[in-house]
Amino acid sequence: MNKAFCEKLSHLSIEGTAEEIVHRFIEHLKFDLGKDEFSATPYDCYVSFASAVKDILMDRWLITQPQEYALQRKRVYYLSLEYLIGRSLGNAILNLDIQKQSIKALTENGFDLSLLSELEWDAGLGNGGLGRLAACFLDSMATLKIPAYGYGIRYEYGIFFQHIINGEQVETPDNWLRYGSVWEIARPARLFPVYFGGIVKEEILEDGSKKMRWIPEETVMAMAYDYLVPGFQNNYVNTLRLWSAKSTREFNLAYFNEGDYMQAVADKNHSEMIAKVLYPNDNKMQGKELRFRQEYFFVSATLQDILRRFLKKESDLRKLPEKAAIQLNDTHPAIAVAELMRILVDERNLPWEIAWEITQQCMAFTNHTILPEALEKWQVLLFEKLLPRHLQIIYEINERFLSSIRITGLYDDDFISRVSLIEEEPVKSIRMANLAIVGSHSVNGVSELHTDILKHLIFKDFYALWKDKFNSKTNGITPRRWLMLCNPLLSELITQAIGSAWKTDLKELAKLNKYKNDSTFLEDLGEVKRQNKLEFCKYYEDLHKRKLNPESIFDFQAKRIHEYKRQHLNALGIIHLINQIRDGKTPYPQSFFFAGKAAPGYFIAKLIIRFICALSDYIEKDKELSRYLSVIFLPNYRVTLAERIMPPAEISRQISLAGTEASGTGNMKFALNGALTIGTLDGANIEIREAVGEENFFLFGMTAAEVKNLKESGYHPYEMMRQNEDIKRIFDFIESDILNPLNPGLFTPLTDLLLYQGDKYCLIADLPDFIRVNAEAVKVYQDKQQWNRMSLANIANMGKFSSDETIKGYAKDIWGV
Repeated sequence: MNKAFCEKLSHLSIEGTAEEIVHRFIEHLKFDLGKDEFSATPYDCYVSFASAVKDILMDRWLITQPQEYALQRKRVYYLSLEYLIGRSLGNAILNLDIQKQSIKALTENGFDLSLLSELEWDAGLGNGGLGRLAACFLDSMATLKIPAYGYGIRYEYGIFFQHIINGEQVETPDNWLRYGSVWEIARPARLFPVYFGGIVKEEILEDGSKKMRWIPEETVMAMAYDYLVPGFQNNYVNTLRLWSAKSTREFNLAYFNEGDYMQAVADKNHSEMIAKVLYPNDNKMQGKELRFRQEYFFVSATLQDILRRFLKKESDLRKLPEKAAIQLNDTHPAIAVAELMRILVDERNLPWEIAWEITQQCMAFTNHTILPEALEKWQVLLFEKLLPRHLQIIYEINERFLSSIRITGLYDDDFISRVSLIEEEPVKSIRMANLAIVGSHSVNGVSELHTDILKHLIFKDFYALWKDKFNSKTNGITPRRWLMLCNPLLSELITQAIGSAWKTDLKELAKLNKYKNDSTFLEDLGEVKRQNKLEFCKYYEDLHKRKLNPESIFDFQAKRIHEYKRQHLNALGIIHLINQIRDGKTPYPQSFFFAGKAAPGYFIAKLIIRFICALSDYIEKDKELSRYLSVIFLPNYRVTLAERIMPPAEISRQISLAGTEASGTGNMKFALNGALTIGTLDGANIEIREAVGEENFFLFGMTAAEVKNLKESGYHPYEMMRQNEDIKRIFDFIESDILNPLNPGLFTPLTDLLLYQGDKYCLIADLPDFIRVNAEAVKVYQDKQQWNRMSLANIANMGKFSSDETIKGYAKDIWGV
């Protein structure tokens, strides 16, 4: 480019006025889409307006990135297989601070921003809390002006679109990229080869030393697509880079010319399958292999990109830890430890010891689970087939690691077997969590209880070796999306009371505590909740043609459907209310909302959904019961639906068995929006209860220590049921088949699981206390001023649960940025 052109380019900027937004809106509509006022559809208008907003984002990005290159600050690279980013338009408008300009630009031209926003499809890049946390972290890193890249996979299909048909979950493809995405930027220049299979050959060099050379048999190309991540009203924009799988050739012309059209595109389809679907069903070996390929694919491309960026300015790879902090979000990217070692040793010819020091100093590992079955293990046979060189490297890492332990003479064979990266039985496998721990300089849990369990139970042997390596970073949520964007009425009330500093420092919410005895403010808070409930009732009736009772208690349990989340405990509590109504008691009206997806191959989780839907139908068809109770299953839970349910929620159910939930962030979102928690001492519930005050949290159930003692001393759920008349009546109700008269025995697997197969998650043991706390919450609710005071205490004391605070902890203690 000539000098004059470059100067013009650098001085071109977008102010983001209403007039400029309209101008760009029309330009995109006319010149990108080829539409005019006669042919433009509502979706065309959304695409054109979103493109106008993206122009402003891009302008800020093109300022941010050269500045960061010039400063040469250390960058954070966040590796996650999921990013549940939701919709981008509203978030971009909020963070760019162009709400007024956008509304003015659209209104004056006959458009409604809220209607256009509804046309955006949620990005199918994640499933649950892991992916939503990653999205919140990206928001906070940009808001705190930490130079960062998120890395993941550009899935063509999300996990699935959930329909409820005749009370059953039915999955259809989530083809969120059917019409492309306005928000992504293709980067064909960022194209990296990713290799699989083949053999490893040993070569003797001139100096007599040995070198291993991997000769792969398959190549897949990884092409980058960027999403721009704006900080909150600070003109700072980071990048989420997603990899799409491309074939090295489009199709085999020889096969095509011979008329074998299927085989002509077989290689292309096989290669590009890697980025097709989020979470392929891994009940079979083909699904496991695809998942394994996905993990290595995005890790390999990411490390190539990181090193490309580093080597633009540096030549000494020993300085890599000074410039790159690589955070492994759970075990999915753990293969990065072996991949970086392969690159440094095989391709860059560094001595093993130096390469290992670089790797450990760069890598940090976040664990997200307490359940041992959720810790990834990959069969050695799969490694031999797809990543033979990495298997050799892992064996050497393991040998050197175990030798360093043996030489101390402090540890027995059992200890060494437990910490080994190789699991011998029942199938020889690589323990990916162990690889991540050994190859990282930091291992963190995501709540205080979770970290304590990691230290003293799950990874106690590693904690005995490296106490300083373990630390806790309680998860957090971004207040931009989870209060400002989703709950404008409450946001405005807060800003009127204490100013706007809370938007970037959530601890400022503590100033609301001075209003705890202000009856006018408490009434205003109650009115905001009432308006949000009315708005949700309208939304639900428009969508599902069913009226809700806005005067009832709005009670939500929204999360992935899983046995340990205990949605069926909630359902048992509802059956207890049915029995009370049959006894002639008159309860306060309650509306119970459930939302969440069950994994397609998870029979019990899908049966729990059927159980909840059967309850819903039974109550709705009964005139007496439906006066007091409603049970509603909200299908296709996603970020956009979560944004709808947080503002009207009055009760938040966080009822997992103590010691099973790592943290949870739904509990934080509900509390920040003024819902009161009915919960156990599990995950971040413990810290939320401490923050908001014990008197403002409805606690029930055993502690993690009590659960452990119960199981060790002998837990007999059937006997407990027989000895408690209320519980016995609940199971008599289920076993009568009154919920499923046309399908007798439908829910027998569920009752068998609880009464005769050990009740792994202790529903029966916690059920009496659950019934007690439900009654307590309903009683308190009827004192509206007291309830509003407790709601205010939750809102005011959620400052520590901002993802900004979490990221500050990562930056200071782990990343050194």
